Amino acid sequence: MPTPARAVRAAAALLSVSAVTAVAALAVVGGAAPDAVAAAPGEKGVTAVMFEWRFESVAKACAESLGPAGYGYVQVSPPQEHIQGSQWWTSYQPVSYKIAGRLGDRTAFKSMVDACHAAGVKVVADSVINHMAAGDGVGTGGSSYTKYNYPGIYSGGDMDDCRVSISNYGDRGNVQNCELVQLADLDTSEEYVRGRIAGYLNDLLSLGVDGFRIDAAKHMPAADLANIKSRMTNPNAYWKLEAIHGAGEAVSPSEYLGSGDVQEFRYARDLKRVFQNENLAYLKNFGEAWGYMPSGQAGVFVDNHDTERGGDTLSYKDGSAYTLASVFMLAWPYGSPDVHSGYEWTDRDAGPPNGGTVNACYADGWKCQHSWREISSMVGFRNSARGQAVTDWWDNGGDQIAFGRGAKAYVAINHEGSALTRTFQTSLAGGDYCDVQSGRTVTVDSGGRFTATLGAGTAVALHVGARGCGTGSTPSPTPTVTPTAAAGASFAVNATTVVGQNIYVTGDRAELGSWNTGSALKLDPAAYPVWKLDVALPPGTVFAYKYVRKDAAGNVTWESGANRSATVPANGKVTLTDTWRN
Repeated sequence: MPTPARAVRAAAALLSVSAVTAVAALAVVGGAAPDAVAAAPGEKGVTAVMFEWRFESVAKACAESLGPAGYGYVQVSPPQEHIQGSQWWTSYQPVSYKIAGRLGDRTAFKSMVDACHAAGVKVVADSVINHMAAGDGVGTGGSSYTKYNYPGIYSGGDMDDCRVSISNYGDRGNVQNCELVQLADLDTSEEYVRGRIAGYLNDLLSLGVDGFRIDAAKHMPAADLANIKSRMTNPNAYWKLEAIHGAGEAVSPSEYLGSGDVQEFRYARDLKRVFQNENLAYLKNFGEAWGYMPSGQAGVFVDNHDTERGGDTLSYKDGSAYTLASVFMLAWPYGSPDVHSGYEWTDRDAGPPNGGTVNACYADGWKCQHSWREISSMVGFRNSARGQAVTDWWDNGGDQIAFGRGAKAYVAINHEGSALTRTFQTSLAGGDYCDVQSGRTVTVDSGGRFTATLGAGTAVALHVGARGCGTGSTPSPTPTVTPTAAAGASFAVNATTVVGQNIYVTGDRAELGSWNTGSALKLDPAAYPVWKLDVALPPGTVFAYKYVRKDAAGNVTWESGANRSATVPANGKVTLTDTWRN
């Protein structure tokens, strides 16, 4: 929804609603509601949310990254015709239900669905059914419209009678009958309106869509949505409803559990608070014990397109805290996780680069969080750990934690400013495992123990689906700039940048550019904010090095401090885990 709506709806404290309330809400539904799909079904329950990606770019990602990494679902931005304009929120102001938006036409949409299915990835469509566009104009598909009159679909009589903006979230009628930031509010209690909405969703089902995210669900009565869902050609299609918690508000998200999963916004807000201001040790009982909705029907995320702009959750701008929060979410057995994959922004209203075409990840401002090694590798971890409870919890009372998922997986997270070296106790069987975070082999002894050093802001993650590195069992290949060398240095530096900036390394060797910034080697941002590069160097080489930042104009900034130094071992590579020095 448009950013101003979030400013109105966001709240720091949240309501706790009893199961009795949820049951009572279901009781008012006319007729028998279809059984809710309790969670994203199947063995692969992680959704990649490709925010404002064109459909042909999504299709390519399904084949090249989402399928291989083990994602079960991809969520695409609203496909229906909408108002014209470059801003991202234009996608959330429908003009008609034709598949004719900025991101592609009906043919491109169908091709994307087919390509994703071929890659083993199901498709969820973000669906805007609470309202129609504000203002007058011509839509992206050529349809003329005025507010309250959308020829061939709706007229003024199909709208709620309240023609002013929502002003009181403590009043149910105001929230569900008045206008969300001046958008024409559909009267979803009407049979005609329900039928037209169901017709649109059924059209998407006919194109192969597997489920829907229901935008602004809180602004429609739960009974209305249950009625619409009962009209589906597949009433058991996956539904994920956006219903935002707010303190003292009249409408509770739990009212919507009868129709499907409900997004648990408290989860993301609390993760930000814990990662920024509290201790990760507090996460030991994270989930329902914190008053959240049942795990089996909760949609969870670290950030989404609204919350990253509103600042109430972490975002890609928060460096390793964001990356580690994503690692934790995918390792922790609560809810069905969404991984947001968007683009860099300074203007909160800015639409997607290149109109949504992704020519390459990490270029043109596309962040591609879904393919960061630290995140994408945890999709396989979650798939392997499915159904396993938390075991072997450890914490230092602060921001270093570790836990297992039975005999299937184990993760350790270091969110402190210094390295952690420890012998960890797991329930894993003895043998070699690939640390999917770093790509290095870790040996677990017969007692389930392994010893590892975690640099500041890093993690170690092992699971039974990745028993060896370099054998094809690692679930998500990482893009590399230089192939791994038999001997040399493996650089990794945590460095934040803005659009147009990149991180390079140079040093006192010809292979490193001989301190010439023009010959410095560019590091790979695939795991941003960690930049990586493998460089071949002779065994036994002692070398000095330093990182530099370059912008699009060619301006060079050296990191502060003395030159760094390292030695290549007689066999293999020296692994360097650094943090940019301001």
